[in-house]
Amino acid sequence: MRVLFASLAVSAAMLVTPALAAGPSFENGPVWDFAQVKSKDGHFDEYMKWLSTSWKAQQEALKKAGYITDYKVFVVADPRGEDPDIVLATEYKNMAAMDVSVAESYAFAEKSMGPLEKTSKEQADRDAIRTLMGDVLTREVILK
Repeated sequence: MRVLFASLAVSAAMLVTPALAAGPSFENGPVWDFAQVKSKDGHFDEYMKWLSTSWKAQQEALKKAGYITDYKVFVVADPRGEDPDIVLATEYKNMAAMDVSVAESYAFAEKSMGPLEKTSKEQADRDAIRTLMGDVLTREVILK
């Protein structure tokens, strides 16, 4: 019985070894940040309007400057309880693309969106129409 199990183990190892020797079955792909947002009752259309104007302009500026590669807006069908009803997806080329100095980030934001005091107030004002639920940072993998 031991000989049978040993020969089965050796046979299995011989089958797996060529697959492992060929290398991994995937490569690192782009990085996606999924911001989860819950619009407040009666304010969904107002928030979507902001997304289609100001937020879209910000994302386009980031894309044009090469900070991001793409962005998308997803609406959650039938969110439960405290689930988000909107997901804002932002694609980065890789993790390194996210490693921008604070000074550079602030300078770009001021150039493309206006003074920090103004944008901070606008951010706070949006709390009346939505709640930020958090982010999920993921790396896409490209299967071979």
